[in-house]
Amino acid sequence: MFNSEKPSLDELPSSAQLLRSTVIAAASALAILVTVVLPAEYGIDPTGAGRLLGLTEMGEIKTQLAEEAEMDRLMEEGRDDQSSVLDDFLSLFVGTAQAQEAWRDAVTFTLAPGDTAEIKLVMVEGNTAEYAWTAEGGRINFDLHAHGNGQSIDYDRGRGASAGDGSIEAPFAGEHGWFWRNRDNADVTVTLQLRGDYSELKQID
Repeated sequence: MFNSEKPSLDELPSSAQLLRSTVIAAASALAILVTVVLPAEYGIDPTGAGRLLGLTEMGEIKTQLAEEAEMDRLMEEGRDDQSSVLDDFLSLFVGTAQAQEAWRDAVTFTLAPGDTAEIKLVMVEGNTAEYAWTAEGGRINFDLHAHGNGQSIDYDRGRGASAGDGSIEAPFAGEHGWFWRNRDNADVTVTLQLRGDYSELKQID
């Protein structure tokens, strides 16, 4: 029923030719993986070719964004209605209670989605400062840390927070304060109240 002729054995590729083609294809795929895919997708650049082509930076940005998105997703999953109500209550309580006390400084700033800001206190070793802050319009990520004289320390950090209060006791001289980032979809207004032993308040937008 079929008129096609069977190929002769001479026309078929030999085992050596098949092996050679397979090796060449595998080597090409590996080269593309190492020089293009790994730098562009994961920021991994073992050969250095990805950075020359501008692909490594792209991969690093993708990886960082993916990590932040995953952390935000986990934070959202772990938050329930009860914690939300508690945060709102604490925010109201802190704002009302602290308003009745004397604060040395009060700073208010608004961050659009994706924007950042820094507030630093210049302190010497042994100084203590108290703080209370609230976020209105959404939630915010923060990192409370310090650096100076070749030393650094992390005091506290949070994601998707709406309020906080406490004190800082400086273990060394330097700048002690907050890095803020708005990861919400709306503008967030932060009000920070401060008092205690510090020589200067720096606001870095």
